[in-house]
Amino acid sequence: MSLDEVQDVPTQDAPATPAPKSTGPGGWSAVRPLLLRMHFYAGLLIAPLLFLAATTGLLYAGSWQAEKIVYSHELTVDRVGDTALPFAAQVDAAKAAAPDGEVVGVWPGPDAEATTRIVMEAPGLAEGETRTVFVDPYTAEVRGQLTTAGDALPLRAWLSTFHSNLHLGDFGRNYSELAASWMWVVALGGLALWIGRRRKRRAQLFLPDRAATGRRRTLSWHGTVGLWAVVGLVVLSATGLTWSKYAGENIGRLQDGLGGATPSVSAQLGGAAGAAGSDEHAGHTMPEGTPMPAPAPTADIGIDAAVAAARAAGVTEEIRVTLPAEGKGYVIKEQDKTVPVHFDVVALDPADGRVLDELRFSDYPLLAKLTRFGIDVHMGKTFGIVNEIALAALALAVMFLVFWGYRMWWLRRPTKDRRLSVGRAQPRGAWRRLPVTVLLPLAAVTALVGWFVPLLGISLVAFLAVDVLLGFVAGRRAASDGPAETETETETETEAEVESGAGAA
Repeated sequence: MSLDEVQDVPTQDAPATPAPKSTGPGGWSAVRPLLLRMHFYAGLLIAPLLFLAATTGLLYAGSWQAEKIVYSHELTVDRVGDTALPFAAQVDAAKAAAPDGEVVGVWPGPDAEATTRIVMEAPGLAEGETRTVFVDPYTAEVRGQLTTAGDALPLRAWLSTFHSNLHLGDFGRNYSELAASWMWVVALGGLALWIGRRRKRRAQLFLPDRAATGRRRTLSWHGTVGLWAVVGLVVLSATGLTWSKYAGENIGRLQDGLGGATPSVSAQLGGAAGAAGSDEHAGHTMPEGTPMPAPAPTADIGIDAAVAAARAAGVTEEIRVTLPAEGKGYVIKEQDKTVPVHFDVVALDPADGRVLDELRFSDYPLLAKLTRFGIDVHMGKTFGIVNEIALAALALAVMFLVFWGYRMWWLRRPTKDRRLSVGRAQPRGAWRRLPVTVLLPLAAVTALVGWFVPLLGISLVAFLAVDVLLGFVAGRRAASDGPAETETETETETEAEVESGAGAA
């Protein structure tokens, strides 16, 4: 009996927590070897991507606070005045500072010390980028101009792209989707293996065993930190997949099919445009039979009156104003993502401020609400700075889990040649020991998940193909060299190793 096995034997003073009981050939004893092999190889091969995603995610989690420091001059005013100027005056100041830009939106500051953001489309910008002019709402002083992407200033926009695709475009998105596709598999598999271990005290399930040394100490930290982080890792994995390229499309179709699509307001003027301006073309069609587009409105109550009408309609928290475009009216929406969230939105007729359409967050389908919450939690906004700290902690947890996983792999190497060898995985053939009643449903679920999460399925097939090839090569080599070591001996030795903590990440 090895030292590790001796340490796993319960004492009379501290009753052990037993591993889940096997209910026959299909119980835990049959499933555990398969989980060990999957967890080992998934952790070994996917861990670098997880580490990279965690590192870039850690940088992004800190970007919210960093941009407040880096861009403090643009984001805040020198002195809070008694009364803010009309938005129209602030827009005029922004136009004077950036005459080549076309104003498309106005974002009032969320608090008294914040500047107003005047969002413009301008020549020379990349797709998805806008020019934002920051205006002091009390003096109309232009505090600066920045190229932005949505609400992200340059630093956070750069880090966001770095996290999502490493600035490698569509090809780079594969890294983050692959990491998100496997994170939940590795996390849940590790959870099952950690709960299923024998231990002397129940507290060792939740807290590191400080009396342990060497590989067992590393395993103790790996398991307990993974246990505490598993819920957050699964949430990050699921929410990350929602805006991935391949799995995200499947998730979107499923959500739409279940009636959980995110609703939106209609700002189309239609007949209202004719009433506001000219009804000369009302009901007319193009020669091909295509309806005539609605003309641009000829009357506009102005942004200040539109904001007042929206506030009267209950849209008041951290609003963003989209100015009228051809055939469309004002769209004024809330973007307060902290709990309790505010996402109400109204569309207004620019001629008289009449409400064309409105949408309350309370009317969102449940799936749309969950998607909204999930995305904002992933981005660090739902719970404010606490959310950002939690994301940073999860990123650090993943980085340490990967480090500990590779360290265990290194410490499990054979003693005769420590410099060149590494720890062995669970022997092949674990799936053949599963009963048909477990194997067939498992194969069906795996195939379904692999189809729904394509990069997971493709990489899993690739892993299996490489594993089969390595097994074939090893078999040929063993046949030519002679039976130096039987499969039973190898399996027995490896089982002793994994019982004391095998597994990579």
